[in-house]
Amino acid sequence: MSILTGKTILVTGGTGSFGRKFVELALKNDNPKVIRVFSRDELKQFEMNQEFQDDRLRFFVGDVRDKERLFRAMNDVDIVIHAAALKQVPSCEYNPLEAVKTNIFGAQNAVDAAIDNKVERLMFLSSDKAVNPVNLYGATKLCAEKIFIQGNVYVGNRPTKISVVRYGNVVGSRGSVIPLFVSQKSKGVITLTDERMTRFWITQGQAVNFIIGCIEKMKGGEIFVPKIPSMKIVDLAKVIAPEARFQTIGIRPGEKISEVLLTSEEARRTKEFETYFIVQPEFAFWEEYKLNEGKNLPDDFKYASDTNDQWLGQEDLRKIIREI
Repeated sequence: MSILTGKTILVTGGTGSFGRKFVELALKNDNPKVIRVFSRDELKQFEMNQEFQDDRLRFFVGDVRDKERLFRAMNDVDIVIHAAALKQVPSCEYNPLEAVKTNIFGAQNAVDAAIDNKVERLMFLSSDKAVNPVNLYGATKLCAEKIFIQGNVYVGNRPTKISVVRYGNVVGSRGSVIPLFVSQKSKGVITLTDERMTRFWITQGQAVNFIIGCIEKMKGGEIFVPKIPSMKIVDLAKVIAPEARFQTIGIRPGEKISEVLLTSEEARRTKEFETYFIVQPEFAFWEEYKLNEGKNLPDDFKYASDTNDQWLGQEDLRKIIREI
């Protein structure tokens, strides 16, 4: 039986790429009692309701900046997945205070509302951009990670457990480079910021299934990191537009050549498992939950997209693109 079976679940940012895939798979496979979709866009909610037509779905129009509305939406909820965020790097750079209000203050509101409503499990979706951030989006995600992890300190005698999942680029999500390359293909010129650029990649279905598994395992305070393959942006461009000419335009502000999912500083308190890592929190109460299973990592270990031991080749990329 799934951890979601018979439960009332709230997904913030639920009309986004992750939320739609989560709803699709959870309704199909996990038999929840109710899924509440919380988002700002009533049109996307209407379209989502028309698509799924399932009486287990509920739709709440609201903004994570609004603590009172978020508190109301979490009433009698068992599990919350916090996916709401402003995530477009250029937009966050140009509108920094808006990113802070949604990604940081919204995180605080989610933690407070979950604890006060005695939600059983609260899971936050983070990003590799939060690790050693070089842009505002990454910095807000780093702050949000800290807010969620430290939120466990304020739980007291309530049942709430709060954890984080941190993963890389999601194939086909909004703002993905795939639609850009597809649109450029017809013009015969693909723009690349740097041919050395690498990224971690995970499909939407893989992300949803991993998160559900982490919700089942979580004790409160961990950061779960999946083992996922890396890909070269230039390989993706060659698959989408093999006949096109490549034009290197240089790295944009706030962009990295490669991404990191796990730092060497975190390695000393991380356990490695077959398909994922768990970064253990530095809490006194964690001694009760301290993981004896799993493999210890070397102190200098770093999980980065350019030194990864799993890679997607061009044939792998072709298969993924066909599927989406």
